[in-house]
Formats: sequence, C-alpha cells, structure tokens
Amino acid sequence: MISVVFLSLLLGAAPNDGSPASSSHSLASPPVVDDSPTAWSCTADTLRSGKECVFEAELTPGEPDKEQAAGNVRTIQQLGRTLCAEAARPRAEDGKPDRSLAASCEKKYAAAAERCDLEGTVAIVDAKGRFAPAARACYRAISGVLQETQMMATVAAPCCQCAAQSGCPGAGDRCYADVTQQKAGASTLACMRDRCADSCSLLPSAGSPGKAAAPAPRNEPRPNRGSASL
Repeated sequence: MISVVFLSLLLGAAPNDGSPASSSHSLASPPVVDDSPTAWSCTADTLRSGKECVFEAELTPGEPDKEQAAGNVRTIQQLGRTLCAEAARPRAEDGKPDRSLAASCEKKYAAAAERCDLEGTVAIVDAKGRFAPAARACYRAISGVLQETQMMATVAAPCCQCAAQSGCPGAGDRCYADVTQQKAGASTLACMRDRCADSCSLLPSAGSPGKAAAPAPRNEPRPNRGSASL
C-alpha cells in the first residue's frame, strides 16, 4: 500500500525554485548535480494546472510484475479524491468543491486510472514524484478528466447549483456537461435565465448557435529538452 508520506510527497512535488546555492559551496568545489524536478517535469502539480510538461523520470523497465501493476493503479487512484476536489471548486467565494461535480470527476478519474498499470514493467512515478515516460497515455487520460472538471466548475457549477435549487428542468448531473457544451434544452435555458441570471451569466445569449466551450489558449513556451514531452 502506498505510504502516506509518499502520497504527500507526490501531491506536494514542486520544481526547483532556482534559489542560489549555499554559500558553503565555493567556486572551487566540485560541481553538484541537481536532479530535483524542474519546472517542466510532469508531476501532480502539472496535473493540477494543466501545463505542458516533460517526462523526466529515469526509470529502467523490467519484466512485467502484477504487484507493480496494481501498485501503479493504486498510486494514481489515491490522488483522485484530492485532485478532483480541487478541480471541482467553482467560482463561489467559499471555495468549496461542488459535491456532484467532484463525485462525477472521481468516477471518470477512476476509470481513466485503470490504464495506468504500465503492465507492471516500471513504477508510474519515481521517488521525486515525476511521471515515468511510459505513463504518457495514463497522464493524458487523467489530465483530461481534471481539465474537463475544471471547465465545468468554472462555466457550469454555479449555474447548475442554482438551477437545481430553483427546480429548473434538466438540472442534475447532466446539467454540467450540457451547460459547458451549450447543449441545454430551451426550457432549461429559459428557467436558468429567469431564476438564475447572476449564476448563469456565462450562458450563451438567446438564439446563438450552440458550440462547445473551450479553454483560453495558453501562450507558454515549449521546453527545449531531450526528455519525452506530453
């Protein structure tokens, strides 16, 4: 079973902050290799943020091992509750996660995590919390679930919460996807605009064609490294 200490390390993995070296190391001292995760390393932090990353972990694959495979899946699954709760926080001032959205995220996340066994040939993350290059498909799958949840939390959660409290038709678990993808029915939209105008301010204007909402493009530079990128 994954230890609490290791899980805390994985969730708290942070890149090297670039702080100056200790004054005890003079220029005449032998060079010291800094193998801590860089700002581009694929970790739990990049899962949270959705940033592009590279797979820096240097893990040597071995023979398939069932225990290692099961351990890999458990490692990823145990991150799910924390990451889904963070992703499901709407724009509300109290910052509490939307329970329905968090539960939906955990269900999708658990299904995505099933592809994270890597056939037991290598650990999913190294001791520093960096994802193995072989985990690319796994990482993309769980990252997709989290980013979708974040989008729903931003666009749909306040509106769907109000719609449910106001008794609007179509208010339920399906509401989050329908509002985010602008596929909510006419009667549902009319009720939301009438009873939840403030919470549903991101709804499309009446008569506008429905199209899926998309996150704002990122203008972050791509890494120029030899490691495998996402």
